[in-house]
Amino acid sequence: MQKKQNTIGLVWFRNDLRVHDNYILHEACNNHNIIIAIYFFNPEHYKLDKFGFKKTEKYRTRFLIETIQDLKRNLKSLNVELFIYFDKPENVINQFLLDFGIKQIYLQKEWTSEEQTVLNKVKASISGDSAFNEIYDQFLYNPEDINIKIEQIPQVFTNFREKVEKFSQIRPQAHLKALKKIESISNDTKIPSLNDLGFEDFKTHLNSSFPFKGGENAALNRLDDYFFQSKKLRFYKKTRNGLVGTDFSSKLSPWLANGSISARTIYWNVKKFEQEYYKNQSTYWLIFELIWRDYFKYISLNHGNAIFKIDGILKKDYTWKTDLSLIDNWTNGETRSSFVNANMIELKETGWMSNRGRQNVASFFAKDLELDWRIGAAYFEAMLIDYDVHSNYGNWMYVAGVGNDPRDRKFNVDLQAEHYDANGKFQNLWLQRTLF
Repeated sequence: MQKKQNTIGLVWFRNDLRVHDNYILHEACNNHNIIIAIYFFNPEHYKLDKFGFKKTEKYRTRFLIETIQDLKRNLKSLNVELFIYFDKPENVINQFLLDFGIKQIYLQKEWTSEEQTVLNKVKASISGDSAFNEIYDQFLYNPEDINIKIEQIPQVFTNFREKVEKFSQIRPQAHLKALKKIESISNDTKIPSLNDLGFEDFKTHLNSSFPFKGGENAALNRLDDYFFQSKKLRFYKKTRNGLVGTDFSSKLSPWLANGSISARTIYWNVKKFEQEYYKNQSTYWLIFELIWRDYFKYISLNHGNAIFKIDGILKKDYTWKTDLSLIDNWTNGETRSSFVNANMIELKETGWMSNRGRQNVASFFAKDLELDWRIGAAYFEAMLIDYDVHSNYGNWMYVAGVGNDPRDRKFNVDLQAEHYDANGKFQNLWLQRTLF
């Protein structure tokens, strides 16, 4: 057994905001008797992007604040102090390491361009010889376990799914014990408020399908309620295309997106549910969706910045428009389609949209309006509580015909509305613009 070091280990939290089943935190605790942690609200995340949208709007911002509040409490119970800064990491980390004499930094491995740029700036700012221990921890099927070279990831999802299901294993959950309490560490850092980050306080819309709070505890409570209390999981495949209410789908994606809950935790709880209650198409289908989520991460690992380029990973050359009037009509729910409009208004007023809605409004944006799909993806990035860079850009490429769908399909939004909202309940709910 490896002997623990008496030196302090630093865990840099990014999109792994949990203590339960966190392999990064687990590795740090295995190697050190003393752990401290750090998190940054990066000012860059609250600036306008090149398309004129804030990179992070108020809905995900509040969800993140709630998440960090929860993370701080949960780490405290393990005797791990969390330092929080509203600053760029490259402005803080070097002095932080020097102040505490830290030589080992543990963090989740990220590979998309913005995260890599930040990490490279931090590494360039370091004056000492500290080591960065980067660990993959955002997958269901870990890259070290899939027996597929990243450059050989199949271009078709079904081929990927069949290979990992047949030849790969899912890792067990990581469990932690509290560390020795440290009395001498002083921490006067504070979690910024919505106002500090440039937003006014707001109330959750009465009709929101996602009225839940951020944080690991809320995630685990939602999982318990959806799986073991209400047992709605057994109907998931039948109801997942719903549009109204909190229980037509698991709603776990926002917590997954910022790492408040791991894909492994969800998987092993599905298996527990199957063992204790039911095993059917619905229980499998939730795992199926987790594999889709993995797939988009592997696609971005394989193709890098191609997922952000207009011709996508297929290098397809379409003629795309940037008509500001059409874009404004779409974002404000003022198109010819009442179904599209209802979904866009829901997004604007709640930060949430169903999977069925997302497919339709994205197809309408790219295929009917023929607008640059990256603009739609950037708007989703700003607005969605559950924004995940890999799933967002993977799905937008898919719908736009430049990603992992050789069929290049187009959604008929009128027929979709007739099929999924035949009585108009969803459209009436949002087109009336219900007020508080």
